[in-house]
Amino acid sequence: MTEPPTPRIASLVPSVTELLFALGLGPWVVARTGYCIHPAEAAAVPKVGGTKDVNLAKLRRLAPTHAVVNVDENRIETADALREFVPQVIVTHPCGPQDVDALIARIAAAFAALPGVAERAAALRAELSAELAATLPLFDLPVLYLIWREPWMTVARDTYISRLLACAGWRTVPAVRGGEHGAARYPTLHGDEPWLRDVREVLLSSEPYAFTSEHIAQAQALCPQARVRLVDGELLSWYGPRTAAGLRYLRQLRAA
Repeated sequence: MTEPPTPRIASLVPSVTELLFALGLGPWVVARTGYCIHPAEAAAVPKVGGTKDVNLAKLRRLAPTHAVVNVDENRIETADALREFVPQVIVTHPCGPQDVDALIARIAAAFAALPGVAERAAALRAELSAELAATLPLFDLPVLYLIWREPWMTVARDTYISRLLACAGWRTVPAVRGGEHGAARYPTLHGDEPWLRDVREVLLSSEPYAFTSEHIAQAQALCPQARVRLVDGELLSWYGPRTAAGLRYLRQLRAA
């Protein structure tokens, strides 16, 4: 019986790169984006550009057998180009913490022949299940979660970030859905919307825009009645092994 070829994995999704290493698949990861910075061991993996500007020529030379992409983070043109030379392209699109269990199971199944993968996946899924059960929505309060400035940008309610916040009882505003993909998932604000005056909680993410204490006053002017806080965007937007930690972090934020 012919042995399956040794996998060569290209991860173009920072969250999935971290998941691959958490599953013990680091030795088989041959390409990553410059944004794939976790865990620290990923630094030894060759970079092939960013999530939106993948160097396809360099990636082709690395001869991956598998490539992992994401609907939000990568361009559809990139995924189409990958299919021309990568035998297996895995498309991911978790839109809430409840979707992460299936994501872990899917990635683990793709590499189930490798030692320890199934056991590590089971541990991650058990941890996630416990944290989801422990994070109950104790209230129902509107929150403005800002990811960018000039212009101000936030998240639609059908994004992973919004649904993670909902686990703790924060209802993101504005009350819009962005659809399966595209810019509408991350609405732009003009800054003069009447409902901004009634917002009581503003969270400034550390990514993709690196908000700092210097921006608190600007956000306060946007929502004069709100409490404005800086939050860890990685814990609230990266999925996979970080989802359980993100839920724990949410409970800490809620208690503060």
